[in-house]
Parts: sequence; C-alpha cells; structure tokens
Amino acid sequence: MKVLILNGSPRADGNTRAALEECAAELGRCGVEAEFFDIGDGGIPGCRGCNACAKLGRCVIDDAVNAFAEKLRAADGLIVGTPVYYASPNGSLISFLDRLFYSCQGDWAHKPAAGVAIARRSGSVASIDVLNKYFTIAQMPVVSSTYWNNAFGLRRGESPSDAEGMQTMRNLARNMAWLLKCIALGRENGIAPPKNDRGTSTNFIR
Repeated sequence: MKVLILNGSPRADGNTRAALEECAAELGRCGVEAEFFDIGDGGIPGCRGCNACAKLGRCVIDDAVNAFAEKLRAADGLIVGTPVYYASPNGSLISFLDRLFYSCQGDWAHKPAAGVAIARRSGSVASIDVLNKYFTIAQMPVVSSTYWNNAFGLRRGESPSDAEGMQTMRNLARNMAWLLKCIALGRENGIAPPKNDRGTSTNFIR
C-alpha cells in the first residue's frame, strides 16, 4: 500500500514538510509506504476552464499536475499539506488542485484523503476545510485525526516542537493506514465500491 503525500509549500524543507514527515514515518511503522511530491517554488498556472481535459483525460497544461496525476492513479491514498500564508491554502497549491481535480477527479473516487495545514497562529482550520472540498466532490473518504489536522510553526523547523500537532499527525497516519487496510480487506471479500447515478445536471438559470 502506498500513500502519496503532496507538499504544497514552496519550501522543500519547511514546517509543512516536517509535519508531513511525521505522517510518513508513522505510515511506515504501520506498514504503508509513503512517497513525497513537492510542488516547488516555480509557480503553478491556474485552471483556464478550457475543458480540453474532457477529451484529453489530462490537463492541457502539461506540467507537474499531470505528472502527479499519474502517481496518484497508482497510489492508494493521498495526504495534502499546505502552509497558511494568508488565511487559506498556498495559492500555488490551489492552482495545482483546481487543475488536478477538474481534469480527472473521477480517477480518485474511493481513495482515502486528508488535508494538513501549518500556520503561525490562525487560518489552519479554514484551510483544511478548503482542502476537504476537493476530496468530497471526488468521492474520496476524508481521513480525520484526534484534532483538526494542523500544527503550528513560524520559523523553519519549529513545527516539530508542537507536541500536540505532531501527535495529531501520527494519529492521522494511523487512521489512514487502518482505513486503507479495511478497504483492501473489503475488496478481498468481494465488497466493491458503490456505483453512482450520473447524467443529471441542473443549472440555476433556466
């Protein structure tokens, strides 16, 4: 089993990565592999709403988003981490997730997912809510912990000093590993994912 961990910070070794490393270490102790993917600091173009992805099956902008999508197809679960700079997830991460989920959200159905936010003080809970909306529209079971999935830190390297935050990360990883194993056991016993109704689409303007 593998969980793909998306570091939505432009800093490859910042507080967000440190919190995600805590998740990865605990996943390993639970027998689940973790693979990191960093969005980097180069900037991510936003979605153009061109709908070319409906024909291509991928985003028309061929960059890290498409590379990540291929990795996510092969993974069993997803954890997305974000720093909070101004009361919401990092802007580059929002652009990344908009294009990822718009272009191929149907591919992620029934893969467990969790959002993690790191802040100096506030904005983390609102940021987690934003991340969860991507998961719920894509039919991804949202994995929780024993507190909101956040930790605190300002200067680089501070988040590991948040003892409760790191505890939250470990408990999140344990819950993720447990759910993945439950899903795998269900598949082994012939329990298939539900089939959903499709085709009805209504607009507010008639």
